[in-house]
Amino acid sequence: MKNILITGGAGFIGSNIALKLISNGYKVRVIDNLSPQIHGEDPEFTSPLYNSIKDKVEFVSGSVTSQVDLKKALQDQDAVIHLAAETGTGQSMYEIKKYCDVNIGGTALLLDILANQKNSVKKIIVASSRAIYGEGKYECREHGIVYPNVRNDADMTNGDFECKCPICSTEVNLLPTSEDSKVQPTSVYGITKQNQEQMVLTVCQSLKIPAVAFRYQNVYGPGQSLSNPYTGILSIFSTQIRNGNDINIFEDGKESRDFVYIDDVVDATILGLEKEESNYEVFNVGADKPIDVLTVAELLKKYYKSNVSISITGNYRIGDIRHNYADLSKIRRLLGFNPKYNFNKGISLFCNWVAQQEITKDKYSNSIDELKNRGLYK
Repeated sequence: MKNILITGGAGFIGSNIALKLISNGYKVRVIDNLSPQIHGEDPEFTSPLYNSIKDKVEFVSGSVTSQVDLKKALQDQDAVIHLAAETGTGQSMYEIKKYCDVNIGGTALLLDILANQKNSVKKIIVASSRAIYGEGKYECREHGIVYPNVRNDADMTNGDFECKCPICSTEVNLLPTSEDSKVQPTSVYGITKQNQEQMVLTVCQSLKIPAVAFRYQNVYGPGQSLSNPYTGILSIFSTQIRNGNDINIFEDGKESRDFVYIDDVVDATILGLEKEESNYEVFNVGADKPIDVLTVAELLKKYYKSNVSISITGNYRIGDIRHNYADLSKIRRLLGFNPKYNFNKGISLFCNWVAQQEITKDKYSNSIDELKNRGLYK
């Protein structure tokens, strides 16, 4: 396989995969609509991601929701890395049709073309998400492994943010979430990612086209958008700090995420493309360790030598989860993947890159206002 199509390939993950594939001798085609939320109003001048690939890939300006655009992009391609998606958890709770049209509809259209029209595609990789797990896997002292339900609104209003056993309602201990864990997304975004991976794996099985789904954790690193206020707390906090704005942390600051560095995500994805052991499998991609949000904010403040205040507000967003980190046993065993970047190394590289960028306008308060107006921020 030499000709690779990347949908959403001008985005953060896609552009990095494209550049690595090119360096490995592949020919890459990208289809992307250059969304202003990610690339700015004039991508030629406002999108470092787009500019990093525009003269190195064959670029198709278009949308995965357009049959004409997709058919053009799919011509003579050996494999598809399907990344095109809307990605904001909070935003997905009120821009519901948009998220379903792009994430579910775009994937359905891609598969419909493959099922009904002549093509040369021999493998598909789909970007799924840790969001499909919801609260993920825990252990109850009395009931063993459990999968907590959506946290109770009344509890969180009273400052109790911890997950509870769905059987006895006692507090539970966090475990790494494995691929065979219960799937129970808590946001529209998570629902669409679950739908994407299920459609791809089901349809590709019938078409005899090997498919792989990667459940990425929180991806970060140099190049990610610093102006998109809907996703990526490292970017959001960095932009706030560099604008001299104080940081307000949700819940009690102890909520945690598995932050995986972009180079590790690229390596895992290419392993899935090249190894037959990945065929028809689902893999977690993470860094193997949860980092709490307060620690993230304090590290960023230290790296930027800032005096902004960090406040723990007790506010929360509907659709957010408490914790989640990936069990990497399967991807280690089948693909030989091991993350090379721990969080201290990764955040240092990220902050060094951020410090060299122009300071972008902080739009985060606008996104919070949108959530407040819809009753999704409390």
